[in-house]
Amino acid sequence: MDTATHLVMGLGLAGLSFVDPIVASDPKLAGAVMLATVLASQAPDADTALRLKDNAMYIRNHRGITHSLPFLILWPALISFVLGPLFGFTDLQALSHIALWSFIGVGVHVFSDLFNTYGTQAARPFTEKWIAWNIIHIFDPFIFGSHIAAILLWITGIIPPQPLFITLYACTILYYIWRTVVHARLTRNIKLKDLHHSAGERYIVIPTISLKRWNVVKVKKDGSYDVGQLVNNRLEWFKHAVCSTHPAVEISKSHPDIQSFLYFTSYAVAEVEELPSGYMVRWGDVRYLHRKQYPFVAVLVMDNQYRPLNTYVGWLSSEKLDKRFSIDPGSLR
Repeated sequence: MDTATHLVMGLGLAGLSFVDPIVASDPKLAGAVMLATVLASQAPDADTALRLKDNAMYIRNHRGITHSLPFLILWPALISFVLGPLFGFTDLQALSHIALWSFIGVGVHVFSDLFNTYGTQAARPFTEKWIAWNIIHIFDPFIFGSHIAAILLWITGIIPPQPLFITLYACTILYYIWRTVVHARLTRNIKLKDLHHSAGERYIVIPTISLKRWNVVKVKKDGSYDVGQLVNNRLEWFKHAVCSTHPAVEISKSHPDIQSFLYFTSYAVAEVEELPSGYMVRWGDVRYLHRKQYPFVAVLVMDNQYRPLNTYVGWLSSEKLDKRFSIDPGSLR
C-alpha cells in the first residue's frame, strides 16, 4: 500500500491495541505502543532511502529484504529495543507488549503489500520470487477512508477504541475477502469475455483505484501480450505488446539499470527508437497501463557502437520521457 495508507493503518492498530488490557490500563505504555505501531507500519519501507543513492537500486530492492521473513522479527526487536528505554520501560512484560504490537504492525504492512501488483519478496530467504496477488490497488479509498473515519471518531471520544477498531478491522477483513473472491471470479471468467481466446493463454487481472475498472494483461503463447481493460464487465483491448528483436535490446540487458528493472518485473517489453547518433531502448512493464501508456519504464540511450550514454528507471509519462532525453542527452557512463 502507499505510505499514507500504511500510516493510518499504524494509527488504527494503535487504537486496536486497547483490546489488550495491559496496554489499556497504562497510558504511558499505550503511548509507547502507539508510536511502535506507527513506526512498525512504516519500517519495511525504510528501503525508500535507496532513492538517495540510485533510482535503479531502489527499484531493484524496494519491498525486498526489508519485507522478508527475518525482518518480521528484526523490525519489532529493533523498535522495542529503542522505544522501551525511551519510555522508561525495562521490565519484560512491558517490552513484550511493545514487541507484540510492533510485530502486528510489521505483519500487517507486509501482508497488505502482497495484495497489490507491486508485491514483495516476503518469502525470502527461501525464494527471491516477487509475490503479488493483484487484488487491491496500492491506494484503496475504502481502506484509507474507513481508517480516517475511525481515527476521527476515536480522537474526538465519540466511540471508545475497543469496539470501534474491532469493528473497523472486522470490516477490513471482510473487505479483503470480498475483493479476493471478486478477483478470483473475474480471473476465472475473463476468457469467456475474450472473443479471441486461444488455449494456453493466461490472464492477469489487475486492480485500479476504481472498483469497476480492472486492467487486463493476456500472456500469449508466443511471449507477447495483449493489454486492455475490463470496465463494468466489458472487455476492451487497447494494444498488442511484443518485445523488439533489435540487437540493441539484447545488449541493453547487460546494463545494471536495465537489469534492476528486469529483476523486478517478468512482464516487460522493449521498443527501439533509432536516433541520428544511436538508439533508444525503452522497456515498459505492461502491467501498469495508464492512458494507453506504460509509465513504469527503463530507458537506455546508446550510441551507434551500442555504448551507453544515458539511462532512466522509474515512473514517467511518454511525453515527459521524450522531453527529458531531448533536453538532456546525457554523457558517457
